[in-house]
Amino acid sequence: MIIFRLIAESFRFAWNALASNVLRTLLSLLGVTIGIFAIIAVFTVVDSLEKNINESLSFLGRTNMDVRRFPFEFGNVPWWDYIKRPYANYEEYQFLKDNLKNAEGLTVFAVNQTNPKYKSNSMSNINCLGVSYTHKDVYEFKDIKGRYFTEQEAISGQNVVMIGHTVNKELFGNINAVGKKIKIKGRKFAVIGVIPEEGDGILGNTSNDENIYMPYKAFSKINYVGRGGVESVISVKGSEDDIGLVKLEYEMKVLLRKIRGLKPKQQDSFSLVRQQAILNTIGGFFDGLSLGGILIGGFSILVGGFGIANIMFVSVTERTPIIGLQKSLGAKNYFILFQFLFESIFLAIVGG
Repeated sequence: MIIFRLIAESFRFAWNALASNVLRTLLSLLGVTIGIFAIIAVFTVVDSLEKNINESLSFLGRTNMDVRRFPFEFGNVPWWDYIKRPYANYEEYQFLKDNLKNAEGLTVFAVNQTNPKYKSNSMSNINCLGVSYTHKDVYEFKDIKGRYFTEQEAISGQNVVMIGHTVNKELFGNINAVGKKIKIKGRKFAVIGVIPEEGDGILGNTSNDENIYMPYKAFSKINYVGRGGVESVISVKGSEDDIGLVKLEYEMKVLLRKIRGLKPKQQDSFSLVRQQAILNTIGGFFDGLSLGGILIGGFSILVGGFGIANIMFVSVTERTPIIGLQKSLGAKNYFILFQFLFESIFLAIVGG
């Protein structure tokens, strides 16, 4: 077949041209290689960063919704109206717990910093969380050394705590702290559980390693909870089947307006904050980074393409006598075209 012979001959000419100009060939390959590398590098960094941030924020819960005073995004309501809103409290948590139908879990918690002590060892600025017994239904605790609170301990507000891995290490060294007692604000608390090491996320300490958990009512004994003090948050875990948590949001609005005694024309005195909204905002940020990566990579590829095109122009100029000789011997235009086409294809593919 004459066509295959012509293609093979064109490929041989292209290969000889590349082999006879090794330095020029390598520089042309480098232009394409840098362009491809730029695209891969940018997308790798962006994807890795997004994955790490999402893992760091996984503790928020994708289907969780919080009852707070302030919304995630401020609307037309003046900020001082948000400040005047009442705090969420234990009674509202109990009311929602008894009446919510579209929730898979519900908890109330409050956070304050404390300085735990054990004998001569102490730590400062450790997050102390007072949580309800149902906290485990919303935020999962895995492989606790020891145990979680019993319902009776939570209801009666007994002085028991679960501590994170770092707290255990700093206060007790390599000793298992279960059964020991630590001091928090002058009161003794029995350690009933140690949470395994989770490690820091990309956003810092978003794990339980430096946290202390105690029953909500025990927390209330050593911290003032309410207006002017520590603010409580009610967190509800929705169902995966409730797309967008629409049913849960509607039911929570009805119940919260009822317990707070709001009239039909009065505005809500609370904000329902979806944790997914935070993740979506981060996702939008990374969409912008990805677009920037496409532009950077696109320009790099364009530069590499112009490099190949420039080399082809130079090659045509250099080989004008040879082209004239080939045409005088009867070579067709497509035969000449194939030589340069194969040469540019080789540079693009190998460089890529």
